[in-house]
Amino acid sequence: MERLHTVIDSPYGPLTLVATDGVLSGLYMTEQRHRPPEETFGDRDPAPFGETIGQLAAYFAGELTEFDLPLRLDGTPFQRTVWQELQRIPYGETRSYGQLADALGKPNASRAVGLANGKNPIGVIVPCHRVVGADGSLTGYGGGLDRKKRLLAFEGGTEGGADALF
Repeated sequence: MERLHTVIDSPYGPLTLVATDGVLSGLYMTEQRHRPPEETFGDRDPAPFGETIGQLAAYFAGELTEFDLPLRLDGTPFQRTVWQELQRIPYGETRSYGQLADALGKPNASRAVGLANGKNPIGVIVPCHRVVGADGSLTGYGGGLDRKKRLLAFEGGTEGGADALF
């Protein structure tokens, strides 16, 4: 198993991209709650990240609303199911933890959905920032509530382009 990483700039601070055997397996923000130790990211090499970097640039420019990248989502079967459901939340929309649990056919699992959401290894692309509390409040976000608020405002069109966010 070969792991490589690179670090790119974004309107939300540096993003660390990690690939496992050439497939994106991580996108981490600085000071992210469940960020793995740096030594697990492998050597620094931008080679496998060209398409990811291009799509992220288009997203931050407001030109891309849906990512089309191969992803390697390593986690428990339940976590992977939650992360797949996150990818179904349309750009500019939000869902509550309860709505996600209902969509998974597990209406009593909103806490488990929240825990899986918090351990999402590919932030932004797997849009865990689009999950809010039942009352619409901004609840926890591994990248910090300020980033979550800014990402939602960006996607909702209530702030100018990504350049206006910094």
